[in-house]
Amino acid sequence: MNRPNPLPRPEGERKHLEQVWQPPAGWRILSAVNNTYVGLFYIGTALLFLLLGGVLAVIMRTQLAVPENNLLDAGTYNQIFTMHGTVMMFLFAVPMVEAIGVYLLPGFLAARDLPFPRLSAYAYWAYAFGGIAFFCSLFFGYAPDGGWFMYPPLTSYQHSPGINADFWLLGIGFIEISAIAGAIELVVGILRTRAPGMTLDRMPVYAWAMLVVGLMITFGFPPVIVGTLLLEIERSLHWPFFIAERGGDPVLWQHLFWLFGHPEVYIIFLPAAGIASMIVPTMAQTPLVGYRLVVLAIIATGFLSFGLWVHHMFAVGLPHLSMAFFSAASMAVSIMSGVQVFSWIATLGRGRVRLTVPTLFILGFLFTFVAGGLTGVMLATIPFDWQAHDTYFVVAHLHYVLIGGMVFPFFAGFYYWAPTVSGRTLSERIGRWVFALMFVGFNLAFFPMHITGLMGMPRRVYTYPEGLGWEWLNLLSTAGAYMLAAGVALFLVDIARNLRVAGKVDTNPWNAGTLEWLPLDNYASRSIPQVEGRDPLWDNPGLRKEVDRGEHFLPGSATGYRETIVTSPIDAKPQYLLTLPGPSWSTVVAAAGTAAFFLLLTVQLYWTSLIGAAVALAGVLHWMWRAEPGPVSPPVEVGRGCVLPVNICGPASHSWWGTMVLILVDGTIFASLLFTYFYLWTVRPEQWAPAAALLPDALWPLLSAAGYAGSAALILFGRRAVRAGRVAVTAAIAPAFGLLVLGFGAELIGQIETELVPTASAYGAAVYVISANQGVHVGALMIMAGFVMARAWTGRLSWERRASYDNTMLLWAYTACQGLVGLAVLHLFPRFLG
Repeated sequence: MNRPNPLPRPEGERKHLEQVWQPPAGWRILSAVNNTYVGLFYIGTALLFLLLGGVLAVIMRTQLAVPENNLLDAGTYNQIFTMHGTVMMFLFAVPMVEAIGVYLLPGFLAARDLPFPRLSAYAYWAYAFGGIAFFCSLFFGYAPDGGWFMYPPLTSYQHSPGINADFWLLGIGFIEISAIAGAIELVVGILRTRAPGMTLDRMPVYAWAMLVVGLMITFGFPPVIVGTLLLEIERSLHWPFFIAERGGDPVLWQHLFWLFGHPEVYIIFLPAAGIASMIVPTMAQTPLVGYRLVVLAIIATGFLSFGLWVHHMFAVGLPHLSMAFFSAASMAVSIMSGVQVFSWIATLGRGRVRLTVPTLFILGFLFTFVAGGLTGVMLATIPFDWQAHDTYFVVAHLHYVLIGGMVFPFFAGFYYWAPTVSGRTLSERIGRWVFALMFVGFNLAFFPMHITGLMGMPRRVYTYPEGLGWEWLNLLSTAGAYMLAAGVALFLVDIARNLRVAGKVDTNPWNAGTLEWLPLDNYASRSIPQVEGRDPLWDNPGLRKEVDRGEHFLPGSATGYRETIVTSPIDAKPQYLLTLPGPSWSTVVAAAGTAAFFLLLTVQLYWTSLIGAAVALAGVLHWMWRAEPGPVSPPVEVGRGCVLPVNICGPASHSWWGTMVLILVDGTIFASLLFTYFYLWTVRPEQWAPAAALLPDALWPLLSAAGYAGSAALILFGRRAVRAGRVAVTAAIAPAFGLLVLGFGAELIGQIETELVPTASAYGAAVYVISANQGVHVGALMIMAGFVMARAWTGRLSWERRASYDNTMLLWAYTACQGLVGLAVLHLFPRFLG
């Protein structure tokens, strides 16, 4: 990254910013990493998948328009049905949530960008490459056909021997990687890059919603990662996690899937609710009623959502007491949604509402989501759920919640924030037609499904016989689906006619009070304001001009790089100046390598897939190598007499926080593996208790524990070696890694010496998958240790620039702790039972 030539001040400060933040020209725009462009790429791709998923839905509704239709055969319908659900949930809903967050949050927070721009770019490209490759499987007959939920044993190797299911299991790997990368960016960005003075109590509701969503992804995605991993291992290696005859249990998949699946409903809903909480006050021209109650409701919803997964499993045959608990929790979470709904109604009632297109979509959202919530309370009642389960009543409820609770607010957001892209609003006349077609079409499509469900029509069927009274209702639903599709098509016409990326945007057509309506350019706002309230533009009507004149923090580039201010997580006090990277092809290369790796694994080209892995690793290492640009900078003045250090290290740094969020993800994956181990022991104790011959001699786990403990101690104390130079760093890392390998090797040798075979029983499979997880961590640390030593020997590691060592140290200590917990579970627990 080259420093721009210094320009005269103060007239030159704006030009300096323009030069530093200048986007690449032509096709090189694909290498852009700042939120403005990555966010728009993200939103555009998510809209593409909305269209593709919608086309699949229209095809399904055409097939079901009349009884005994032969437009599609059963196999093709199953593929289209599976792809529709998967595309909408994994390729549209969650990516769109993160896409809008990546685009909008720097504006809400008055940050120049989020703290890990290349991570956002990598997340996008992994999603784009992976999602397109996954969707194309439909054209070659390899699309998954086991439902978007992929329940075993139907999807295990005995009943689905082809690679169709593998496309789902490995294809979703792209989305999981992308979602977790996005969550790290969101959590750290919201907590650490807010404008000075924007305390947590002044943070926009949308930012609160995205913070909770980032944490929900952190804890909600690992169970489905583990579930897909276990099912793919069962399919490839025949380790029987879900095969009852060998001690497994297919219900384990449902627990792991819905531990993710029900929080995902709120991962989708909460950002939409956050959008509503931003639009409603603006359209009513009055502050949100009950701000703190709304924030508490958002936090409580995120917490309670993890206690609802059995809501989807009432027909499985679980104990009545446990089902009663989850039934109560399912009803309790509706109270949190009610708090937000009444807050919006009170805000609309207190102000003078302008009936614009965003307002119409918000009103449509209130109607449809409340209706979906009421049917959700009905399904939370166990006897009713037993009657309605697997009928079209559930299909209607699902779409009222997801389309009503997500799509309508997102379309409101598109019409509301379109001026931040183009400088002008979309067409009000066309927008009203879009709303009318979508609202009427949606209700015409899905309301009759409540009735068909109560009349007994099962879901997931590709046709039905005449004479059951369903014909006219299905025809109505199909007509409504076409009307809904017409509304979306008209929206695209409006976008094509009226939306252009304008560069600098200076407009606030709705007279909003939040900071995303400051004058914006590629560098976001000209200066970063001091925030004094929740609605800064209403509190200080002259703030837009002050910021654009550069009268607040960071009116230019203090170091010659792209920059933003990092603030404290609670009070948002300035702590240091963070330099940000410019355009980079490394993220695109790393994402392409990741996509190639998973795709080649799916088509069973295992050795060739290593080439993709190598390309991905090379891309990541290249961008990490350049992660700390330039020499160590002295403290700089950032405006208003504030002097800040540049790119600090240690617990206050953004990279430390990002690593800690990653460790939370990693720890939840490990916890999900332990859940697998203990769940299978609970449900199949007669096949689980291992014989004495299946436990290694106690010497091996003791030797392993010593290796892990000694390795962690060396790497923690070795942090001081960074001050002493490259020889001391090598002297600390090399023996620490040796002890780490000793810890893993002793455990592995001990297991190999027993008669335990992972293909013979679920117990063996669970033991080996926990050990394999530890082996993956050891391999990753080998690469990281080599990277740190390479930086030390090339003069790129010092006490002031030690982020690579700190991050490696944190992951190293976690790996050692994980190894010790794994040893206790695999060796102490069985001996205690014995």
